[in-house]
Amino acid sequence: MSFWLDFLPLIIYILLIIFLILGIILGIKLIITLDKVEKVVEDVNDKVQTLNGFFHIIDYTTDKIALATDRVVDGIASIFHKLMFSKKKKKKKESDENE
Repeated sequence: MSFWLDFLPLIIYILLIIFLILGIILGIKLIITLDKVEKVVEDVNDKVQTLNGFFHIIDYTTDKIALATDRVVDGIASIFHKLMFSKKKKKKKESDENE
C-alpha cells in the first residue's frame, strides 16, 4: 500500500508537467498563428481601403443613373396621366353639353 502512496503522486506530477509543457507549446503556436492572421487581415484591410475610391465612384454613378431614370419614368407617367384624365374630362364635358 505504501508503494501506491509513493508511486501515484509521482505519476500525477509527471503527467501535470507534461500537460503544462504541452499547454505552453500550444499557447506559443497559437500566438504565432494569431500574428500571421493579423498580418493577413491588415493586408486585406489596406487593399480594401485602396478600392474605396473606386466603390465610391460606382455608387455615385448608380445614384445619378437611378435619379435620371426616375425622372424619365415620372415624366412618362405624368404624360400618360394627363392623356387619360383629359379624355375623361372631354367625355364629361361632352355629356354635360348634351344634357
